[in-house]
Amino acid sequence: MKFKVMNEYYGINVAKVVEIMMTEKVKPMPHSHPSVEGFFKPRDVLITVINLGQYLTGERKEYGDRDLFIITGFNKMMVAFRVDSIEGISRISWKSIQKPDKTLGSGDESVATGIAQCDDQLVTVLDFEKIVAEISPETTIQVSEIDEMGDRPINQAPVVIAEDSVLLQKMILDSLQRAGFTDVRMFNNGQECWNYLDGIKDDPDVYEKVSIVITDLEMPMMDGHRLTKLIKSDPHLRHLPIVIFSSLIDEQMRAKGKELGADEQLSKPEIGHLVHIMDTLISRYEEQRKNDFKGV
Repeated sequence: MKFKVMNEYYGINVAKVVEIMMTEKVKPMPHSHPSVEGFFKPRDVLITVINLGQYLTGERKEYGDRDLFIITGFNKMMVAFRVDSIEGISRISWKSIQKPDKTLGSGDESVATGIAQCDDQLVTVLDFEKIVAEISPETTIQVSEIDEMGDRPINQAPVVIAEDSVLLQKMILDSLQRAGFTDVRMFNNGQECWNYLDGIKDDPDVYEKVSIVITDLEMPMMDGHRLTKLIKSDPHLRHLPIVIFSSLIDEQMRAKGKELGADEQLSKPEIGHLVHIMDTLISRYEEQRKNDFKGV
């Protein structure tokens, strides 16, 4: 979905959009983040309102009569974003969304997950998970969940991860390292991840280079469902356990992931649950490899 904020074009995956509605009166929230206008209560549901223009530019312009709320749903919560206008919905292949290079934003400062060409406009696809995580850190991955597990043994099983958000990459990596995983390889999207796996799949030691794949769903170049399908369709890689770890897990997405062969599907930000699932799947995978070896 393409929308406009302060005369600039931005985009959001429609899978994250619950509804579009005219703005309503917002009750201010004292001592909140500068970009948080407050909250309102449509149909008995409290929803926080974020002024997207304020967040992106640091300037809060006068509210317009035609402003709209984009009501989003991800990470098991609903958040409203104030925008100037909705410009339409465009069907764009993930292959057509390019990752911005480091001159446009680097490290945790980058708020764009991709740049898309929509008609005659370049549209910045925003990292809404990062925006919400920065405004409300308690809603995202909590390293404390790992600390509460206590001392854990070192796990040298090679872990491959496809995740486009730089902020979440760092959070996931930190969490897994705290959980004892010492061999974690991170990729910015499904295409980069697949290029790596495709390059090692004929290696006799392929199982020494990857024991599990963790993938997000919404990524530029190649999404997590396409990555899952490629892995599970490949005779050399199809036994690899795959966990879809995404903010977009719902009944429809879960059904599609199951159809494609995903071994588990978890909703962000359940990092503690992810670690437990990884322990189980890696142990099962290693046992299967031992049995296959004995049968040779």
